[in-house]
Amino acid sequence: MIVEDRKISGLKVKLLVLGVVVLSIFLIFTIYLFNLQIVENLFWESRAKKVSSRSEPLPAQRGSIWDRNLDMPLALNTDSFAINVVPAEISPSNPRDLAHSLSSVLSLQTEEILDKIPSNWTTSWNRIELKGGVSYEVVVKIAEASERYPGVHWSSKPYRWYNSVGSISHVLGYVGSITVEELQILYNEGYANTSSLGKTGIEKTYDTLLRGSDGQIFRTVDAKGRSLSAVEGTSLPTNGFDVVLTIDRHIQELAEKALGPRKGSLIVLKPSTGEILALVSYPSFDPNKFTDKGPVDFKNLSLNADSPFLNRAIQSNYSPASTFKIIMAAAILGEKVVNPNMEVNCRGRMVLGNRQFYCHKQSGHGSVNLRKALEQSCNIYFGTVGVKYIGIDTISRYAREFGLGSLTSIGLDGEVEGLVPDKGWKEERFHLPWTGGDTLNASVGQGFLSVTPLQMANVMAAIANNGTIYRPHLVKEIRKPGLGFAAGAIQEKIEPEVLRTIDLLDLQDYLFLQDALRGVVTRGTGYWAINTDSVAIAGKTGTGEIGYNDRWHDWFVAYGPYRSGNPEEQIVVVAMAEASEIAYDWWAPKATDIVFEGMFAKRTYEEVIAEWRRRKVWWSWDNKELPQPGIPYVVESVIEG
Repeated sequence: MIVEDRKISGLKVKLLVLGVVVLSIFLIFTIYLFNLQIVENLFWESRAKKVSSRSEPLPAQRGSIWDRNLDMPLALNTDSFAINVVPAEISPSNPRDLAHSLSSVLSLQTEEILDKIPSNWTTSWNRIELKGGVSYEVVVKIAEASERYPGVHWSSKPYRWYNSVGSISHVLGYVGSITVEELQILYNEGYANTSSLGKTGIEKTYDTLLRGSDGQIFRTVDAKGRSLSAVEGTSLPTNGFDVVLTIDRHIQELAEKALGPRKGSLIVLKPSTGEILALVSYPSFDPNKFTDKGPVDFKNLSLNADSPFLNRAIQSNYSPASTFKIIMAAAILGEKVVNPNMEVNCRGRMVLGNRQFYCHKQSGHGSVNLRKALEQSCNIYFGTVGVKYIGIDTISRYAREFGLGSLTSIGLDGEVEGLVPDKGWKEERFHLPWTGGDTLNASVGQGFLSVTPLQMANVMAAIANNGTIYRPHLVKEIRKPGLGFAAGAIQEKIEPEVLRTIDLLDLQDYLFLQDALRGVVTRGTGYWAINTDSVAIAGKTGTGEIGYNDRWHDWFVAYGPYRSGNPEEQIVVVAMAEASEIAYDWWAPKATDIVFEGMFAKRTYEEVIAEWRRRKVWWSWDNKELPQPGIPYVVESVIEG
């Protein structure tokens, strides 16, 4: 009996243990199901949605950029493809293997591709653009070997094309893929990692208007990104606005050829409105090399000794040399401390303290008044009057009134202010007092003084306009999106804007300056260099020593027609040629001469040169082709200061 009770008791224990085990298994399974269906539901539901639903960008067409004639776009869009990757779809491969496989196909370095793939790639389902501007042939290569490229997709994406731009690249700028750093700044403004962004020039300044807004296509896809259904929904893109420049591409081409292969710049500006008709900076670059179409060695280009990225018209500081004598003459007239008819005897040199200063004409100009001093560019006259009667405070004040030392607000990135020095500046900069020699240097446009070519264009505009300077600008109109090679309707017209009015001089003072600058061309230092008889021009030469290897900057600033009854037909031309090996090679006046003759005689560059040869103009005698740097044409008997 006792034995049977023990057997029954042992059986109960076993059944109890078995029950506990079964119950435990049931509880564990229940907890697992609860965790799977309840706790992790949001995670798996979110992941399933990422795999099954995807949005693809529908690129907006970037607006075109036109010249003022609207007969041909300077920047437009061309059809191409973009190669993208969804990082989470790369498995079972890994990013490095994929990048290595793609590098030769996309002509990219492996590391360039890896830099675009995030570290959390296994959970990143966002589409990332690896390269835009891809040809159809590249897409076919990837499609034919798709198993080698897991997670790789392609889509239609227009890329930017610049049409016959030549030297206008500094104005247009270029677009490129947005960088990680740029995206962090611009993400809240509607940019994405597939966006293109204006990097420089008009493309950058007007990027918001040009780019438009991308749309989206919504699709259901499987884990491999294959569409499981038709398009679920679409938000249409809004195409960008067109931008019409003030540039005339025919004048731009004329100016480009006139300056030739010489470091420097040439500007053609309408003084009555501030519109820039041509802006040449040499050397330039091809913006088509900076689109998504291919990789660019920015480092090598940026280190290029010729600085092709530099817009010399607004981003380079130069000594104005004798062109500054225009402002000196204005100060003499405006302050009325010196009678314009007072004469200074130029013997070719002057002594100040224990130093001698020289005029460019070593034999001297003899007795000269203000008019003759400006026409003949006499250093001794302006140095004497500047030191003895005007002083640096007044010189600086007039220079600033004419806009030197200030931005012109042209609307391009990287513009520099130049420098108008004074006593306080030198004390702060060098901890040294201002000297009479400093004033003398400033009086002839040398020393610490520095300007940009565009600032000097504004100075000439002020003379032509009797004291009014309009803000120089490059955009004429904003237009609604056009179709193909036709611009849309006008959205906004850019009106002329007065930048400053110089009221330190009266009308008679401006008329005096206009006459004297006309005299520079008819009987002064510009006489031998200016040959056009199609238009009467007024101007000023300038030759600035730059302090190394005995090299010189060559200036010519001019406007015409002189005393025009129709301000609308007047233009200002400023040419600046850098670092000539000979002080008086007349490159800048020659370039200016060609532009005036070409515009007012309605001739091409080639026709102007042919006419000059026919007339046996002295500097074209041996000019079989475009004059090359290092082959100057010098007239020994005529030297400008």
